[in-house]
Amino acid sequence: MIDKAVLDLPNSKKIMGVLAGLAILQALFIIGQAYTLASVITHLWSGEKISVQFWRILLFFIVFAARHAITFLRDQLLDNYAAQQSADLRRQLLDKIFYLGPKIVQKEGSGNMITMTLDGIKQVENYIHLIFSKIMNMLITSWPILAVVFYLDVQSGITLLLIYPLIIIFMIVLGYAAQSKADKQYKAFQLLSNHFIDALRGIDTLKMFGLSKRYGKSIYRTSEDFRKTTMSTLRIGILSTFALDFFTTLAVAIVAVFLGLRLINSGINLFPALMVLILAPEYFLPLREFASDYHATLDGKNALTAINQVLTAVEIEPEKIPISNWNQDSSLSLQEVEVSYEQKKALQIDLTVQGFQKIGIIGLSGSGKSTLINTLSGFLQTDKGQIEVNDQNISHFAVPRWQQQLIYIPQNPYVFQLSLRENIAFYTPQASQADILQAIDVAGLTELVAELPQGLDTQIGGGARPLSGGQAQRIALARAFLDKDRKILLFDEPTAHLDIETEVELKEKMLPLMENHLVFFATHRLHWMHQMDKILVIDHGRIVENGTFAELTAKKGYFYQLTEKLRGKQDA
Repeated sequence: MIDKAVLDLPNSKKIMGVLAGLAILQALFIIGQAYTLASVITHLWSGEKISVQFWRILLFFIVFAARHAITFLRDQLLDNYAAQQSADLRRQLLDKIFYLGPKIVQKEGSGNMITMTLDGIKQVENYIHLIFSKIMNMLITSWPILAVVFYLDVQSGITLLLIYPLIIIFMIVLGYAAQSKADKQYKAFQLLSNHFIDALRGIDTLKMFGLSKRYGKSIYRTSEDFRKTTMSTLRIGILSTFALDFFTTLAVAIVAVFLGLRLINSGINLFPALMVLILAPEYFLPLREFASDYHATLDGKNALTAINQVLTAVEIEPEKIPISNWNQDSSLSLQEVEVSYEQKKALQIDLTVQGFQKIGIIGLSGSGKSTLINTLSGFLQTDKGQIEVNDQNISHFAVPRWQQQLIYIPQNPYVFQLSLRENIAFYTPQASQADILQAIDVAGLTELVAELPQGLDTQIGGGARPLSGGQAQRIALARAFLDKDRKILLFDEPTAHLDIETEVELKEKMLPLMENHLVFFATHRLHWMHQMDKILVIDHGRIVENGTFAELTAKKGYFYQLTEKLRGKQDA
């Protein structure tokens, strides 16, 4: 139930020390509260007037207020600590996702990553708050109370002491059952998140092929599975809470019955009997509070475990090698480079590149085009082989000086929930108004700006004004145009989800941007290959052919066969 990662949080030991001190103070105030209340009742029972008890009643309210002041201070302390740690955790998670790139999103699923960074962090924040407060109370508060009960009445102390481990054993048995149910619930939640996001992204395609209703039924089944696992988890949680309340109430009743019998037989005085009876429920209170929030802590624990799996994912150690800026005389060489993806060999290539040129990367789906792009961007680590950039040996491409020269444009560029101006100048915030307007003109965004109610200052992305796929790609191109320093462009099928009319229109804007750049353009659209200086034909992770369009067509080898598959024999 307790994730060891919680104990490794910054300042966790200091927080636990403060909480331990507050728990001891609270136990003392609980004892003081019981003492003053039992004292007032005893004196009233003996015939004293209530006016005589004024100072005892006032002391009771002071102690009562102090007890709840301790609770308030503890909650404030934990609220601030949990909020700070969850904010740090979210920042670490986003940094990690950004550094690992597309491969971690592909592995974990887009929906799962989104819910992890939003709902998951909130659950972890609640978990940190609950686990520290409940555990420290359960470990400390009950024992000073039990010591006082033993001092007042040994028989009652023995009864409470014997019942406590029985309740703990029962909680452990139900806890394992609840843990199993909670694990299934979290996996169902991850599946539902991924399923929903994938369906949302592909809704246009599903409608086009008449599969939207069928896929809707699939989402319904997935949501039903999640509902059933949630209800199953709640049943265990409610059962454990009921059982705990029943046993603790029964234990207090047993103590009360024995005290009552002994009072009748003059075996105990009224004051200690009353004080024991008041302290008995307080003795079990930390245990009951822990059980009541057990399900919430399980959700937080599962979320924290999932987040830590991402944070501890193996990443490429960046090499601080002073690679010079790419220019016309620069060179890149890959010799016998191999890359594995999901424990399978995904790439095995030899490649030499010189200066500024446009390199087309073509192949069927799953041939290794995206793997090559992700390797060049530094998102994937090479298993073996030799890499040279400007005669500088590197073991992989996760080199800051290399990555600082890249512009990466994927299939679905991200549009931030900011103004159009801020989106275009996101990576070059120092860009002037004239530069931004020039980038808008080059990328073909003039019509969009004219349509927007506030022009460049109109909010887009997220829940603001929606954009088409072509408009999002144009924004990505405008960002690339604004950045004059980066000379290496990586395109990973940037027009895969666009209609042919939009793609042709975008092509006219993209080709001029490729001049005086080293361009790697991965696609399965053949018409791009006519404008490429060099074409790499990839199949099963290997470069099976390379050359210009004319050379490969005249050769009538694998590229020619591929064009037959993609375009039809007559057009080949």
